[in-house]
This record gives sequence, structure tokens and C-alpha cells, in this order.
Amino acid sequence: MSRASILTAITNNKPSLVDLPIIDINAVIQYDDVVAQFKAVLESIGGLAIELNNMQELESEVQAEKAKGHYIINTLPELGEVDKDLATQVVATLETVHKAYLRGAIAVAENGAVWLYEHQMVNRLSPFICQHLVLVVEKRNIVATMHQAYQHIDAGKEGFGVFIAGPSKTADIEQSLVIGAHGARSLVVYLV
Repeated sequence: MSRASILTAITNNKPSLVDLPIIDINAVIQYDDVVAQFKAVLESIGGLAIELNNMQELESEVQAEKAKGHYIINTLPELGEVDKDLATQVVATLETVHKAYLRGAIAVAENGAVWLYEHQMVNRLSPFICQHLVLVVEKRNIVATMHQAYQHIDAGKEGFGVFIAGPSKTADIEQSLVIGAHGARSLVVYLV
């Protein structure tokens, strides 16, 4: 069969276009307390959510980690010195990162996911190559559902963005669960 006949057959057999469904955002899941729901779901999938009164509480944690000699990535100016050369670092340099501190844009109560824009990661490897991932999200940026999250984010704004929910997990056909196989072994989300 020639290329032209294949393309003609594809063109002649296109399915009819169907309009996307109209979703009434007010009719989807609602929670009385999105913070409590986010915390409960994140903890059920292996993460941890901690409410903070101020960033100084977290700043002392960063300094303690650095004092232990751990390789820490910090992208938040409120937590002290920011890693200025992080954007140009390569895998070989970042493979020993113990903990990464990043800001999340939107958190989703229904599934415990946090959206990060590429600029918040500084380097696309940051949330995946570290042993332990720490995200900071403002409580006012927690929404009930993914429908609402997509209303707040601009997925095409940058070259890359990602929803992260819980630590990295995978299980093979033998039902062996492995934590941290494709990303961080732990996820803590601080809610400010």
C-alpha cells in the first residue's frame, strides 16, 4: 500500500468532531475545608503536609540541613541564600542533592497534587533528582479540584510544568512497591 493511499484512507475515515463537554465548576466536588482535605489526601499517598505560621520556622530547618553537610537546593529567597547557578547544573552535579526547597503554585485538595512552573524549579531536574522534596504553598492557593486548578494555571506559559503528588512510587508485576525509584523518596508540603 502506498503512502498516498494510506493518507487518503486516514483522511476519509476521520471521526466526527465532538464538542468538549461543558462542566459546571460549581457542580463538581466541594470541600468544607480544602486545607484539611489536602493534608488528608497527601498523607494518604505517602506525603506530609505541615502548616506554618511564618517562613522563619522553615529557614531554621534549611540552616540545620546545611550544617549537617547535606547538599541542599534552595530556590526561595525567604529561606536564605538561593542557589544562583542551579539553572546550569547537570545531572552529574545534582545527583547528590539531599533536599530541594521549591515553591508550588497551586495545590489540589482532591488528589494532593501541587503544580510547579518551570521557573519555580529553576532546573527541571530539581524536584526529581533530590532524595527529599520540600514544597512551599500558600494556603490561599489550595483549590478543591483539578478543574479549578486548570482555571488558575497557564500550562502553556512556560516550556515545562508538572503536578507532583506524594513521593515517587512504582510497583512491578510482582507487587513490589519501591519508593523513590523515579524521583524523591519523600515529599513534605509546607502550607503558609
